[in-house]
Amino acid sequence: MKKNSLRKNPLSRPKEKVDETNNKVQDELSTLAKPSEVLLPSDNNFNHIKCKAVRYKKCQQLMKEKMKAKKVAKKARITEGAPKQVPHTLESLREKDETMIVSSDPNDETNQELKIECEHDEFAAYYRQDYEPKILITYADNPNRKTRIFGRELTRMIPNSVSLYRNRSGVKKIVKSAVAKNFTDIVIVNEDQCKPNGMLVIHLPDGPTAHFKLSNVKITTELKRNHKEITEHRPEVILNNFTTRLGFTIGRMLGALFHYQPEFKGRRAVTFHNQRDYIFFRHHRYEFNLKTGKPRLRELGPRFTLKLRSLQHGTFDSKYGDYEWIIQGRRHDMETSRRKFFL
Repeated sequence: MKKNSLRKNPLSRPKEKVDETNNKVQDELSTLAKPSEVLLPSDNNFNHIKCKAVRYKKCQQLMKEKMKAKKVAKKARITEGAPKQVPHTLESLREKDETMIVSSDPNDETNQELKIECEHDEFAAYYRQDYEPKILITYADNPNRKTRIFGRELTRMIPNSVSLYRNRSGVKKIVKSAVAKNFTDIVIVNEDQCKPNGMLVIHLPDGPTAHFKLSNVKITTELKRNHKEITEHRPEVILNNFTTRLGFTIGRMLGALFHYQPEFKGRRAVTFHNQRDYIFFRHHRYEFNLKTGKPRLRELGPRFTLKLRSLQHGTFDSKYGDYEWIIQGRRHDMETSRRKFFL
């Protein structure tokens, strides 16, 4: 078959003829025009130095020079009166939530809905000072020694609280008997592998019920303190950094465990500090220096960390309960971003 008799593809492009000799000449001219570059060792990389001791010494000198330059730049900013730089943290870069409370003033126009909700929620009677809180503290069945000591220390810390054994009774049965005996709240400390690992807080008689993961529990003996330092005075309660509607409810629930009129003579303070959805608990006694007027803190114990697992309407009902908020799956399955927090 002849080549001319073949049909040509109408969509094909004709190939351009490339002159190879001209390309070679141009490449040679470009290489001659460029000056030969001398590769010097960089100031920040000392991998070309074979001696380990010299390489370490050079790295230390470089770090010192960087620190000096940083201090000089900081002094220059202070003398010029420049605004202080805010470090980038997960809190400063936090994604804004729709339920965040912008203003801390309850009489603000933006908080009118929140104010109405606070006047009609389950804790309104406590904050109106209609009753004094009475707390029942109990444990899981056959609690370990550390769990029993932890519950006993909670009774020393929370005024008007009683610590009782569970005696194999269910949570619903405990709720009915506690309502009959005029208890206002129930705190149940659960344990796993002989360590306290969970806390269930039930507000009576109509709820809500909060389930927390309990971790990093340190009793007074582990903090090298004596329980005799804890006086019977009613402590002050500090609720810090609860910025969303869910966090506001949890803060009101934890604050309702303590008496609304603290006794300042005892100089005791109880702190619930929320940071990245972890609630850190600390118990201190403060003293003022008579000369300088500055306060000094002494931790009394116990110390623990709470992580909210679920918030349920009404009293405890794991089967038919109506959950206002519940954690779902693992952290990476639940979160869309590491900078989003719920409390």
